Amino acid sequence: MTHIAVLGSTNMDLVAYVAKAPQRGETVTGREFRTIPGGKGANQAIAAARAGATVSMIGAVGNDAYGTQLRSTLEHSGVDTDHLRTVEGPSGTAHIVVDDEGGNAIVVIPAANGTVDHLAPGDDGLIASADALLLQLEIPLAAAIAGAEAARAHRVRTILTPAPAQPLPIELLAATDLLIPNEHEASTLTGRTDPHAAAIALLDEVPEVVVTLGSAGSLYVSRYAEPLTVPAPQVTAVDSTGAGDTFAGALAVALGEGRPMREALKWAAAAAAISVQRAGASVSMPYRPEIDKQCTA
Repeated sequence: MTHIAVLGSTNMDLVAYVAKAPQRGETVTGREFRTIPGGKGANQAIAAARAGATVSMIGAVGNDAYGTQLRSTLEHSGVDTDHLRTVEGPSGTAHIVVDDEGGNAIVVIPAANGTVDHLAPGDDGLIASADALLLQLEIPLAAAIAGAEAARAHRVRTILTPAPAQPLPIELLAATDLLIPNEHEASTLTGRTDPHAAAIALLDEVPEVVVTLGSAGSLYVSRYAEPLTVPAPQVTAVDSTGAGDTFAGALAVALGEGRPMREALKWAAAAAAISVQRAGASVSMPYRPEIDKQCTA
């Protein structure tokens, strides 16, 4: 079975559902509020575990009620949390507004995630035992760099989701095998608004790039292969929160199983399509039989 290590964030998502998101200075009335375990790291870990991998989570939660719930949610989805630290203070939170079209706006408060600025004892060995390392940018860059460099030293595939979008250090890019930005992140990183042009520009930094295009699917470019464009299943979105993380987690599983890139992208798109039809990040992520069924629909 594919073993995936995830180095990243855990957050409690505080989600308000509204018809239309408020503009600056505006107050709107929402129809529902939910607290849902999330964080890009935890989301990707849960997505990969539900898609059929053995998954280990490296990160931190606070010694508060949210921290207890976050750890429990990961474990309930089959994620190993032996390397998930508990630190003094609050757990990370994400404050999310979801509108009737399934779009979202998010403010993240790192809290405990901000303490993950290095690899703890045993983390290097865990990474070395994995088939892939999943990284995001909701923890300090120093830890992401350390994780990527450890993976490179042990010849473990590093898959980076560059979110929240920010300038990426050369050390991190040099140790990244596959970069998975969305359209906005690809544009921010390159200054190019055309996704294909942005993806090609990113090949100057990393060997392979997948740009996710929302309902339009995904675009893959590589230094070693022809470009691919893979459509996404056409569904009605309820909540897109966590869709990119679902895609990344499922893609890591498919690639770890040795599937060709086109097949892997199709499978990951199916997982993401299922997730956007459900409310909430971690709770929306599909299990392997659901993904297989969506692929054959």
